[in-house]
Amino acid sequence: MDPKVDEYFENAQSWQKEYEQLRRIVLDCTLTEDFKWRQPCYTFNGKNIAIIGGFKEYCALMFFKGVLLKDTHNILKAPGENSQSSRQIRFTNFQEILEMETTLRAYIFEAIEVEKAGLKVNLKKTSAYTVPKELKNKLAEDLAFKKAFEALTPGRQKGYLLYFSAAKQSKTREARIENYEARILDGKGFHDCVCGLSKRLPTCDGSHKNIKKN
Repeated sequence: MDPKVDEYFENAQSWQKEYEQLRRIVLDCTLTEDFKWRQPCYTFNGKNIAIIGGFKEYCALMFFKGVLLKDTHNILKAPGENSQSSRQIRFTNFQEILEMETTLRAYIFEAIEVEKAGLKVNLKKTSAYTVPKELKNKLAEDLAFKKAFEALTPGRQKGYLLYFSAAKQSKTREARIENYEARILDGKGFHDCVCGLSKRLPTCDGSHKNIKKN
């Protein structure tokens, strides 16, 4: 049991009882507890299997490769419309977790077998995502920006494409591109740390929020 996870659960403003029950079940399934991305994370032989997290209307057990699970009970849900790999089992109260314990264990052990077998999720390539016209114009006009953007990893490119494309108005898309130009030129991804304080570099873990304003 990771002391950072203890602190996370103790400071949680909601779902504390549900968290502890999910934690007990997961640890009983031979997974190792860690604290990644500011959340309790559970691994098998160093490979990420699941995360426990809470939201306003529900708490969840999320499987990193949930899309590869058989989901015989039809309970897995995508965290977002662009989620290709991860899937969640959601709970709104403690009793639901108790009633689903046997099923949860089965899903966890299946997820472990998926990792043991070395199965991979076939992710969409960057070329499959829409490039908004505002970004196309920027890439055509600014060769330094084009070079920097194309040098980003596929995952970082995808993050920007999704963020830029999500804006409905052209002005907003242009503003987003302008706001993140310096970050792209610096080789940083949308979710990368830029303050240098993150303990999970290169990913931002929110440490910058602790900086006191003078």
